[in-house]
Amino acid sequence: MTSLPIIDPNAPSPSKTADSSGSDGAKGKYSFISLGCPKNLVDSERMLGLLDQDGYQLTQDTEGSDFVVINTCGFIERARDESFAAIEEMLDLKRQGKIKGVIVSGCLAERQKDTLLETCPEIDQIVGVFGREEITRVADRLVGKLEEQRTVFKPAPVRALNDRNRLRITPRHFSYLKISEGCDRLCTFCAIPKMRGKHATKPMEEVIAEAEELAADGVRELIVVAQDTTYYGMDLYGESRLAELLSKLNQVNGIDWIRLMYFYPMYVTRPLLETIAACDKIVPYVDIPLQHINDTMLRRMARRVTRSQTEELVGQMREIIPNLNIRTTFITGFPGETDEQFLELADFIAAQRFERVGVFTYSQEEGTPAVRLDNHLPEELMEQRREHLMAIQQEVVFDHNEAKVGQTLDVLIDQPVPGEKTAFIGRTVADAPDVDCVTYVTGKGLKPGDIVPTEIVMYKDYDLVGVASGPAK
Repeated sequence: MTSLPIIDPNAPSPSKTADSSGSDGAKGKYSFISLGCPKNLVDSERMLGLLDQDGYQLTQDTEGSDFVVINTCGFIERARDESFAAIEEMLDLKRQGKIKGVIVSGCLAERQKDTLLETCPEIDQIVGVFGREEITRVADRLVGKLEEQRTVFKPAPVRALNDRNRLRITPRHFSYLKISEGCDRLCTFCAIPKMRGKHATKPMEEVIAEAEELAADGVRELIVVAQDTTYYGMDLYGESRLAELLSKLNQVNGIDWIRLMYFYPMYVTRPLLETIAACDKIVPYVDIPLQHINDTMLRRMARRVTRSQTEELVGQMREIIPNLNIRTTFITGFPGETDEQFLELADFIAAQRFERVGVFTYSQEEGTPAVRLDNHLPEELMEQRREHLMAIQQEVVFDHNEAKVGQTLDVLIDQPVPGEKTAFIGRTVADAPDVDCVTYVTGKGLKPGDIVPTEIVMYKDYDLVGVASGPAK
């Protein structure tokens, strides 16, 4: 569980980073716990912004709060366990009289809206994914001790919700930019459409306005996220308009890096790749979850691509985008996966030498088609297979890192090393926050948000170590 960090109290409105220094005349004090993916984090920031505008005071000290908001994740079992642990921890503080109320929001709330109050009857208020705009009314009811309504659930919107005027909880220099909501893919293992609804594109002018607002607030790196980024525009414009959107984002003043996440392989086209290569602010990094490579597994997953199409696409991506860093994820232990199919996946990962790879064991998700498939595998075997794939990828990453030694790379500084005055933690263009590797930089006068040329002098396992070799940009 991660409590809300309080970062940079001097960030300006309208989009600003979180600050605990509210006025004594606040309507009430609250704390916030945000769990799950970057899309959920954007929802958290929007709720924080609404509460801030309405006069509620955010505090980092949970004890003594009038209420705590827990924005939960319900994606897979491990995420749900983390969410329930956070809920139980806050309810225990409530029982001890250290906080007055608990509000549960987000994907777990949406997915278990019919049973969550039965499971945890001490929860004061429940807010579904698309009820987030009602958070101030929910807080008013809780603080005012009005108990006639304890849940707020709204239908998935036809158009994506507006995410502007957020109170950001990322460091000031980077931010997630959500360009659409929901997903029209019907992958047999995934419950996201049940929680997040169908794909809904955020209008292009709203996305650009939000990017400009973030840039004015000091953001240097925009991380473009969605459930299905490459499907952007299909519902609103009748065609994918991601390439056009990226071209316009590339022109936003103040932004230095644009990072692309959550590409679905089916809609990655040559014109899109050519646009990415032509835009100087888009870093050579694409996150494209492939999930498997065996054709039978891909069909059972309903991925709507084949091995040959995947290999052709990966080759095309590397051909068109110079020095591309590909991040991908795979699922092992999917129902029916044979030893031969698993070894095919292992050989593919070894041959492709992806820069970044995550591997997950299959999780049975209630209500998904995969639950009804035959030949479910034991947990122990799934975990053994995951460890085997990660061992292959470890060697690949170490080789990539060894090749970086002696090179000079731009590093975006995220934070100082605790207790050190000249040591900092940052990221190269190959690394997204929280999910990838880091680079340790030694240098004087650096601060978060600086982009500094760094000579890589060594690597330590997954991470690079370097020395600032020029002035920060």
